[in-house]
Amino acid sequence: MSASPDPARWENLGERSLAETRIFEVRARKYRHPVRGTEREFVVVKAPDWVNVLALTPAGHLVLVNQFRYGIDGYSLEIPGGVIDAGEDPVAAAVRELREETGYAGQRARLMGTIRPNPAFIGNFCHLVLVEQAVPVGAVEWDHDEEIAVSTAPVEEVFAWSRDGRITHGMVLNALWYFEPLWKELRG
Repeated sequence: MSASPDPARWENLGERSLAETRIFEVRARKYRHPVRGTEREFVVVKAPDWVNVLALTPAGHLVLVNQFRYGIDGYSLEIPGGVIDAGEDPVAAAVRELREETGYAGQRARLMGTIRPNPAFIGNFCHLVLVEQAVPVGAVEWDHDEEIAVSTAPVEEVFAWSRDGRITHGMVLNALWYFEPLWKELRG
């Protein structure tokens, strides 16, 4: 199969702010097509980078969080994660988020991969971090709008949940996809 040429790159004519919220900014960005000359305004979201943490316990379980999510008006079973502070290293942010959301800490924290959550309208990254030997070390330190049920489950069970629809969060599914070959190596 031969590769098709890249599509035409639209010319960015500038942008303006439409709304600013506590967690992101909505912007209108105007583009012009280089061949057709068509000009069009698109809505984009400017958001900070995020981090998601796969925390592996000594028993071979993953630390999970179940929390109410406003976007779906319901509960979502996930791995810990959150916003990376300006200038913060993604691995350091992962260690911080894990501790704040779950009370767990571990060893050998490392970046597994970096993804774009949805490049159709948002330009940020989500960094996927593995923390090994995760154990409870203290009380949780939730943000004022967080309330989280923390649990652990065997890795293979979490993989099964990702395939049967119990886990539906796209970035969590990406993290599990990155983790699966590492898990096979760790098991020997």
